[in-house]
Amino acid sequence: MRIYAVGDIHGRDDLLAELQGRIAEDAARAPSATNILIYLGDYIDRGLQSKQVLDRLSGSRLAGFEHVFLKGNHELAMLQFLGDAAFGKTWKYYGGLETLHSYGVQELTRTDDPAAFERAREHLLEVLPAAHRDFLEALEVSREFGGYFFAHAGVRPGISLQRQIEEDLLWIREEFLHSDASFGKVVVHGHTPNEEVVVRPNRIGIDTGAYMTGVLTALVLEGQGRRFIQTGEAAMPLAAAS
Repeated sequence: MRIYAVGDIHGRDDLLAELQGRIAEDAARAPSATNILIYLGDYIDRGLQSKQVLDRLSGSRLAGFEHVFLKGNHELAMLQFLGDAAFGKTWKYYGGLETLHSYGVQELTRTDDPAAFERAREHLLEVLPAAHRDFLEALEVSREFGGYFFAHAGVRPGISLQRQIEEDLLWIREEFLHSDASFGKVVVHGHTPNEEVVVRPNRIGIDTGAYMTGVLTALVLEGQGRRFIQTGEAAMPLAAAS
């Protein structure tokens, strides 16, 4: 088994296309019985190509891979806006405006009028492809493979992996990031951007701030080996990033 875990994309379809190509090339060079491709969430917002990212992820899949799509807090926000226009006042200011623009929804560009939020929600519902809505509603909150646990943001220390709640899996930061405790498995996560990957005994963070840095990262796990594939770079061994 070989696992590829992809960090936060945030509306950078250009980087996603490049990274998928690199992953496909990597898998072709060293065929494995099973290739698993895990996306850690935050596909949308901040970058300007959110619609294109969801087009790609909800459409054709890389041949020869099992795909796992996890939910990020930004996907949760989009779903909340689809259900309640008033939530747009929150979503708009942490990346939602860029997502709306990618769908051609511009009612909120220059106003916070409550009526404009409802018009924007109705417009988004009109133009949102059914495949995108289905994709968002089917996202998982976590997965486990071998000695690794995959979640968007992390886990709450002191709580077993089987008892973690969605709010923490999608949102947690300080309590998780500052913990030296064993979580039972190594947690692979995104959510908190860093210019370089973060490797700790209990966690691996692979959100390299793609929408700002132009670097989208995939962690490759195979046997006891760990390495990274990034946009614009060749595969990087773990020691170079720890």
